[in-house]
Amino acid sequence: MTTISVVIPSYNDAVFLNTCLVALAGQLRPADEIVVVDNASTDATAVVARAAGARVVYEPARGIWPAASAGYDAATGDVIARLDADSIPPADWLLRIEGRLDTSPDVDILTGPGDFYGCSALVSALGRTVYIGGYFWAIGLWLTSPPVFGSNFAMRRQVWLDARDVVHRDRNDVHDDLDFSIHLDPAVTVAYDRTLRVGISARPFDSWSGLKRRLTWAVRTLRLHWPEDSPVKRRVARRRRLRDATHYRVAPRA
Repeated sequence: MTTISVVIPSYNDAVFLNTCLVALAGQLRPADEIVVVDNASTDATAVVARAAGARVVYEPARGIWPAASAGYDAATGDVIARLDADSIPPADWLLRIEGRLDTSPDVDILTGPGDFYGCSALVSALGRTVYIGGYFWAIGLWLTSPPVFGSNFAMRRQVWLDARDVVHRDRNDVHDDLDFSIHLDPAVTVAYDRTLRVGISARPFDSWSGLKRRLTWAVRTLRLHWPEDSPVKRRVARRRRLRDATHYRVAPRA
């Protein structure tokens, strides 16, 4: 049987985290393990996590990448699923992840978008189409494959084992999901399922400064890999891999 660990990084997000954990408790396919990474919180994050039966991992280095990577390292499941503390997964979230990965052995990572809550209908629509939709469209063009969305994805454990020593896991000024996507081995298959959705808080739109910081991180993350991982070089490398995979000789019969 496939086992699934759910990793949730959290910094002073006890209230959001409680809602997320309640949603996980109602999954049609329960998680085999929930790992909450307490990122040096000063609120009741750890208390809330333990009360819900989650395993708490403490990560003193502040930042989403240090916290997320600590959770991935600690996870023991065959599949590592990821949510943010303010994510609200529907009841069939893990059931659908397990079903897709079990029936599609060629898929290494499954990811989907999110729907913003705690905001007006207009902000939610713009966030869904421009902010998240723009991320999948623009970064998908850059990478020549779907990127991972950190608030809603699941990966086979081996994917993390292969990537954890090459990502910028100690940095707190880059987007962890984008950096992770860039560092994935070319052989890793990322599947995007637009129907695999979770609720996510509209906090990124609370202030212009917060939104600007996120956009700055995106630019910085891409610059870290320029020009080695430019779109042109990625396309050339992908075509070469496809050619090498299909152009082979069949040994003559004896």
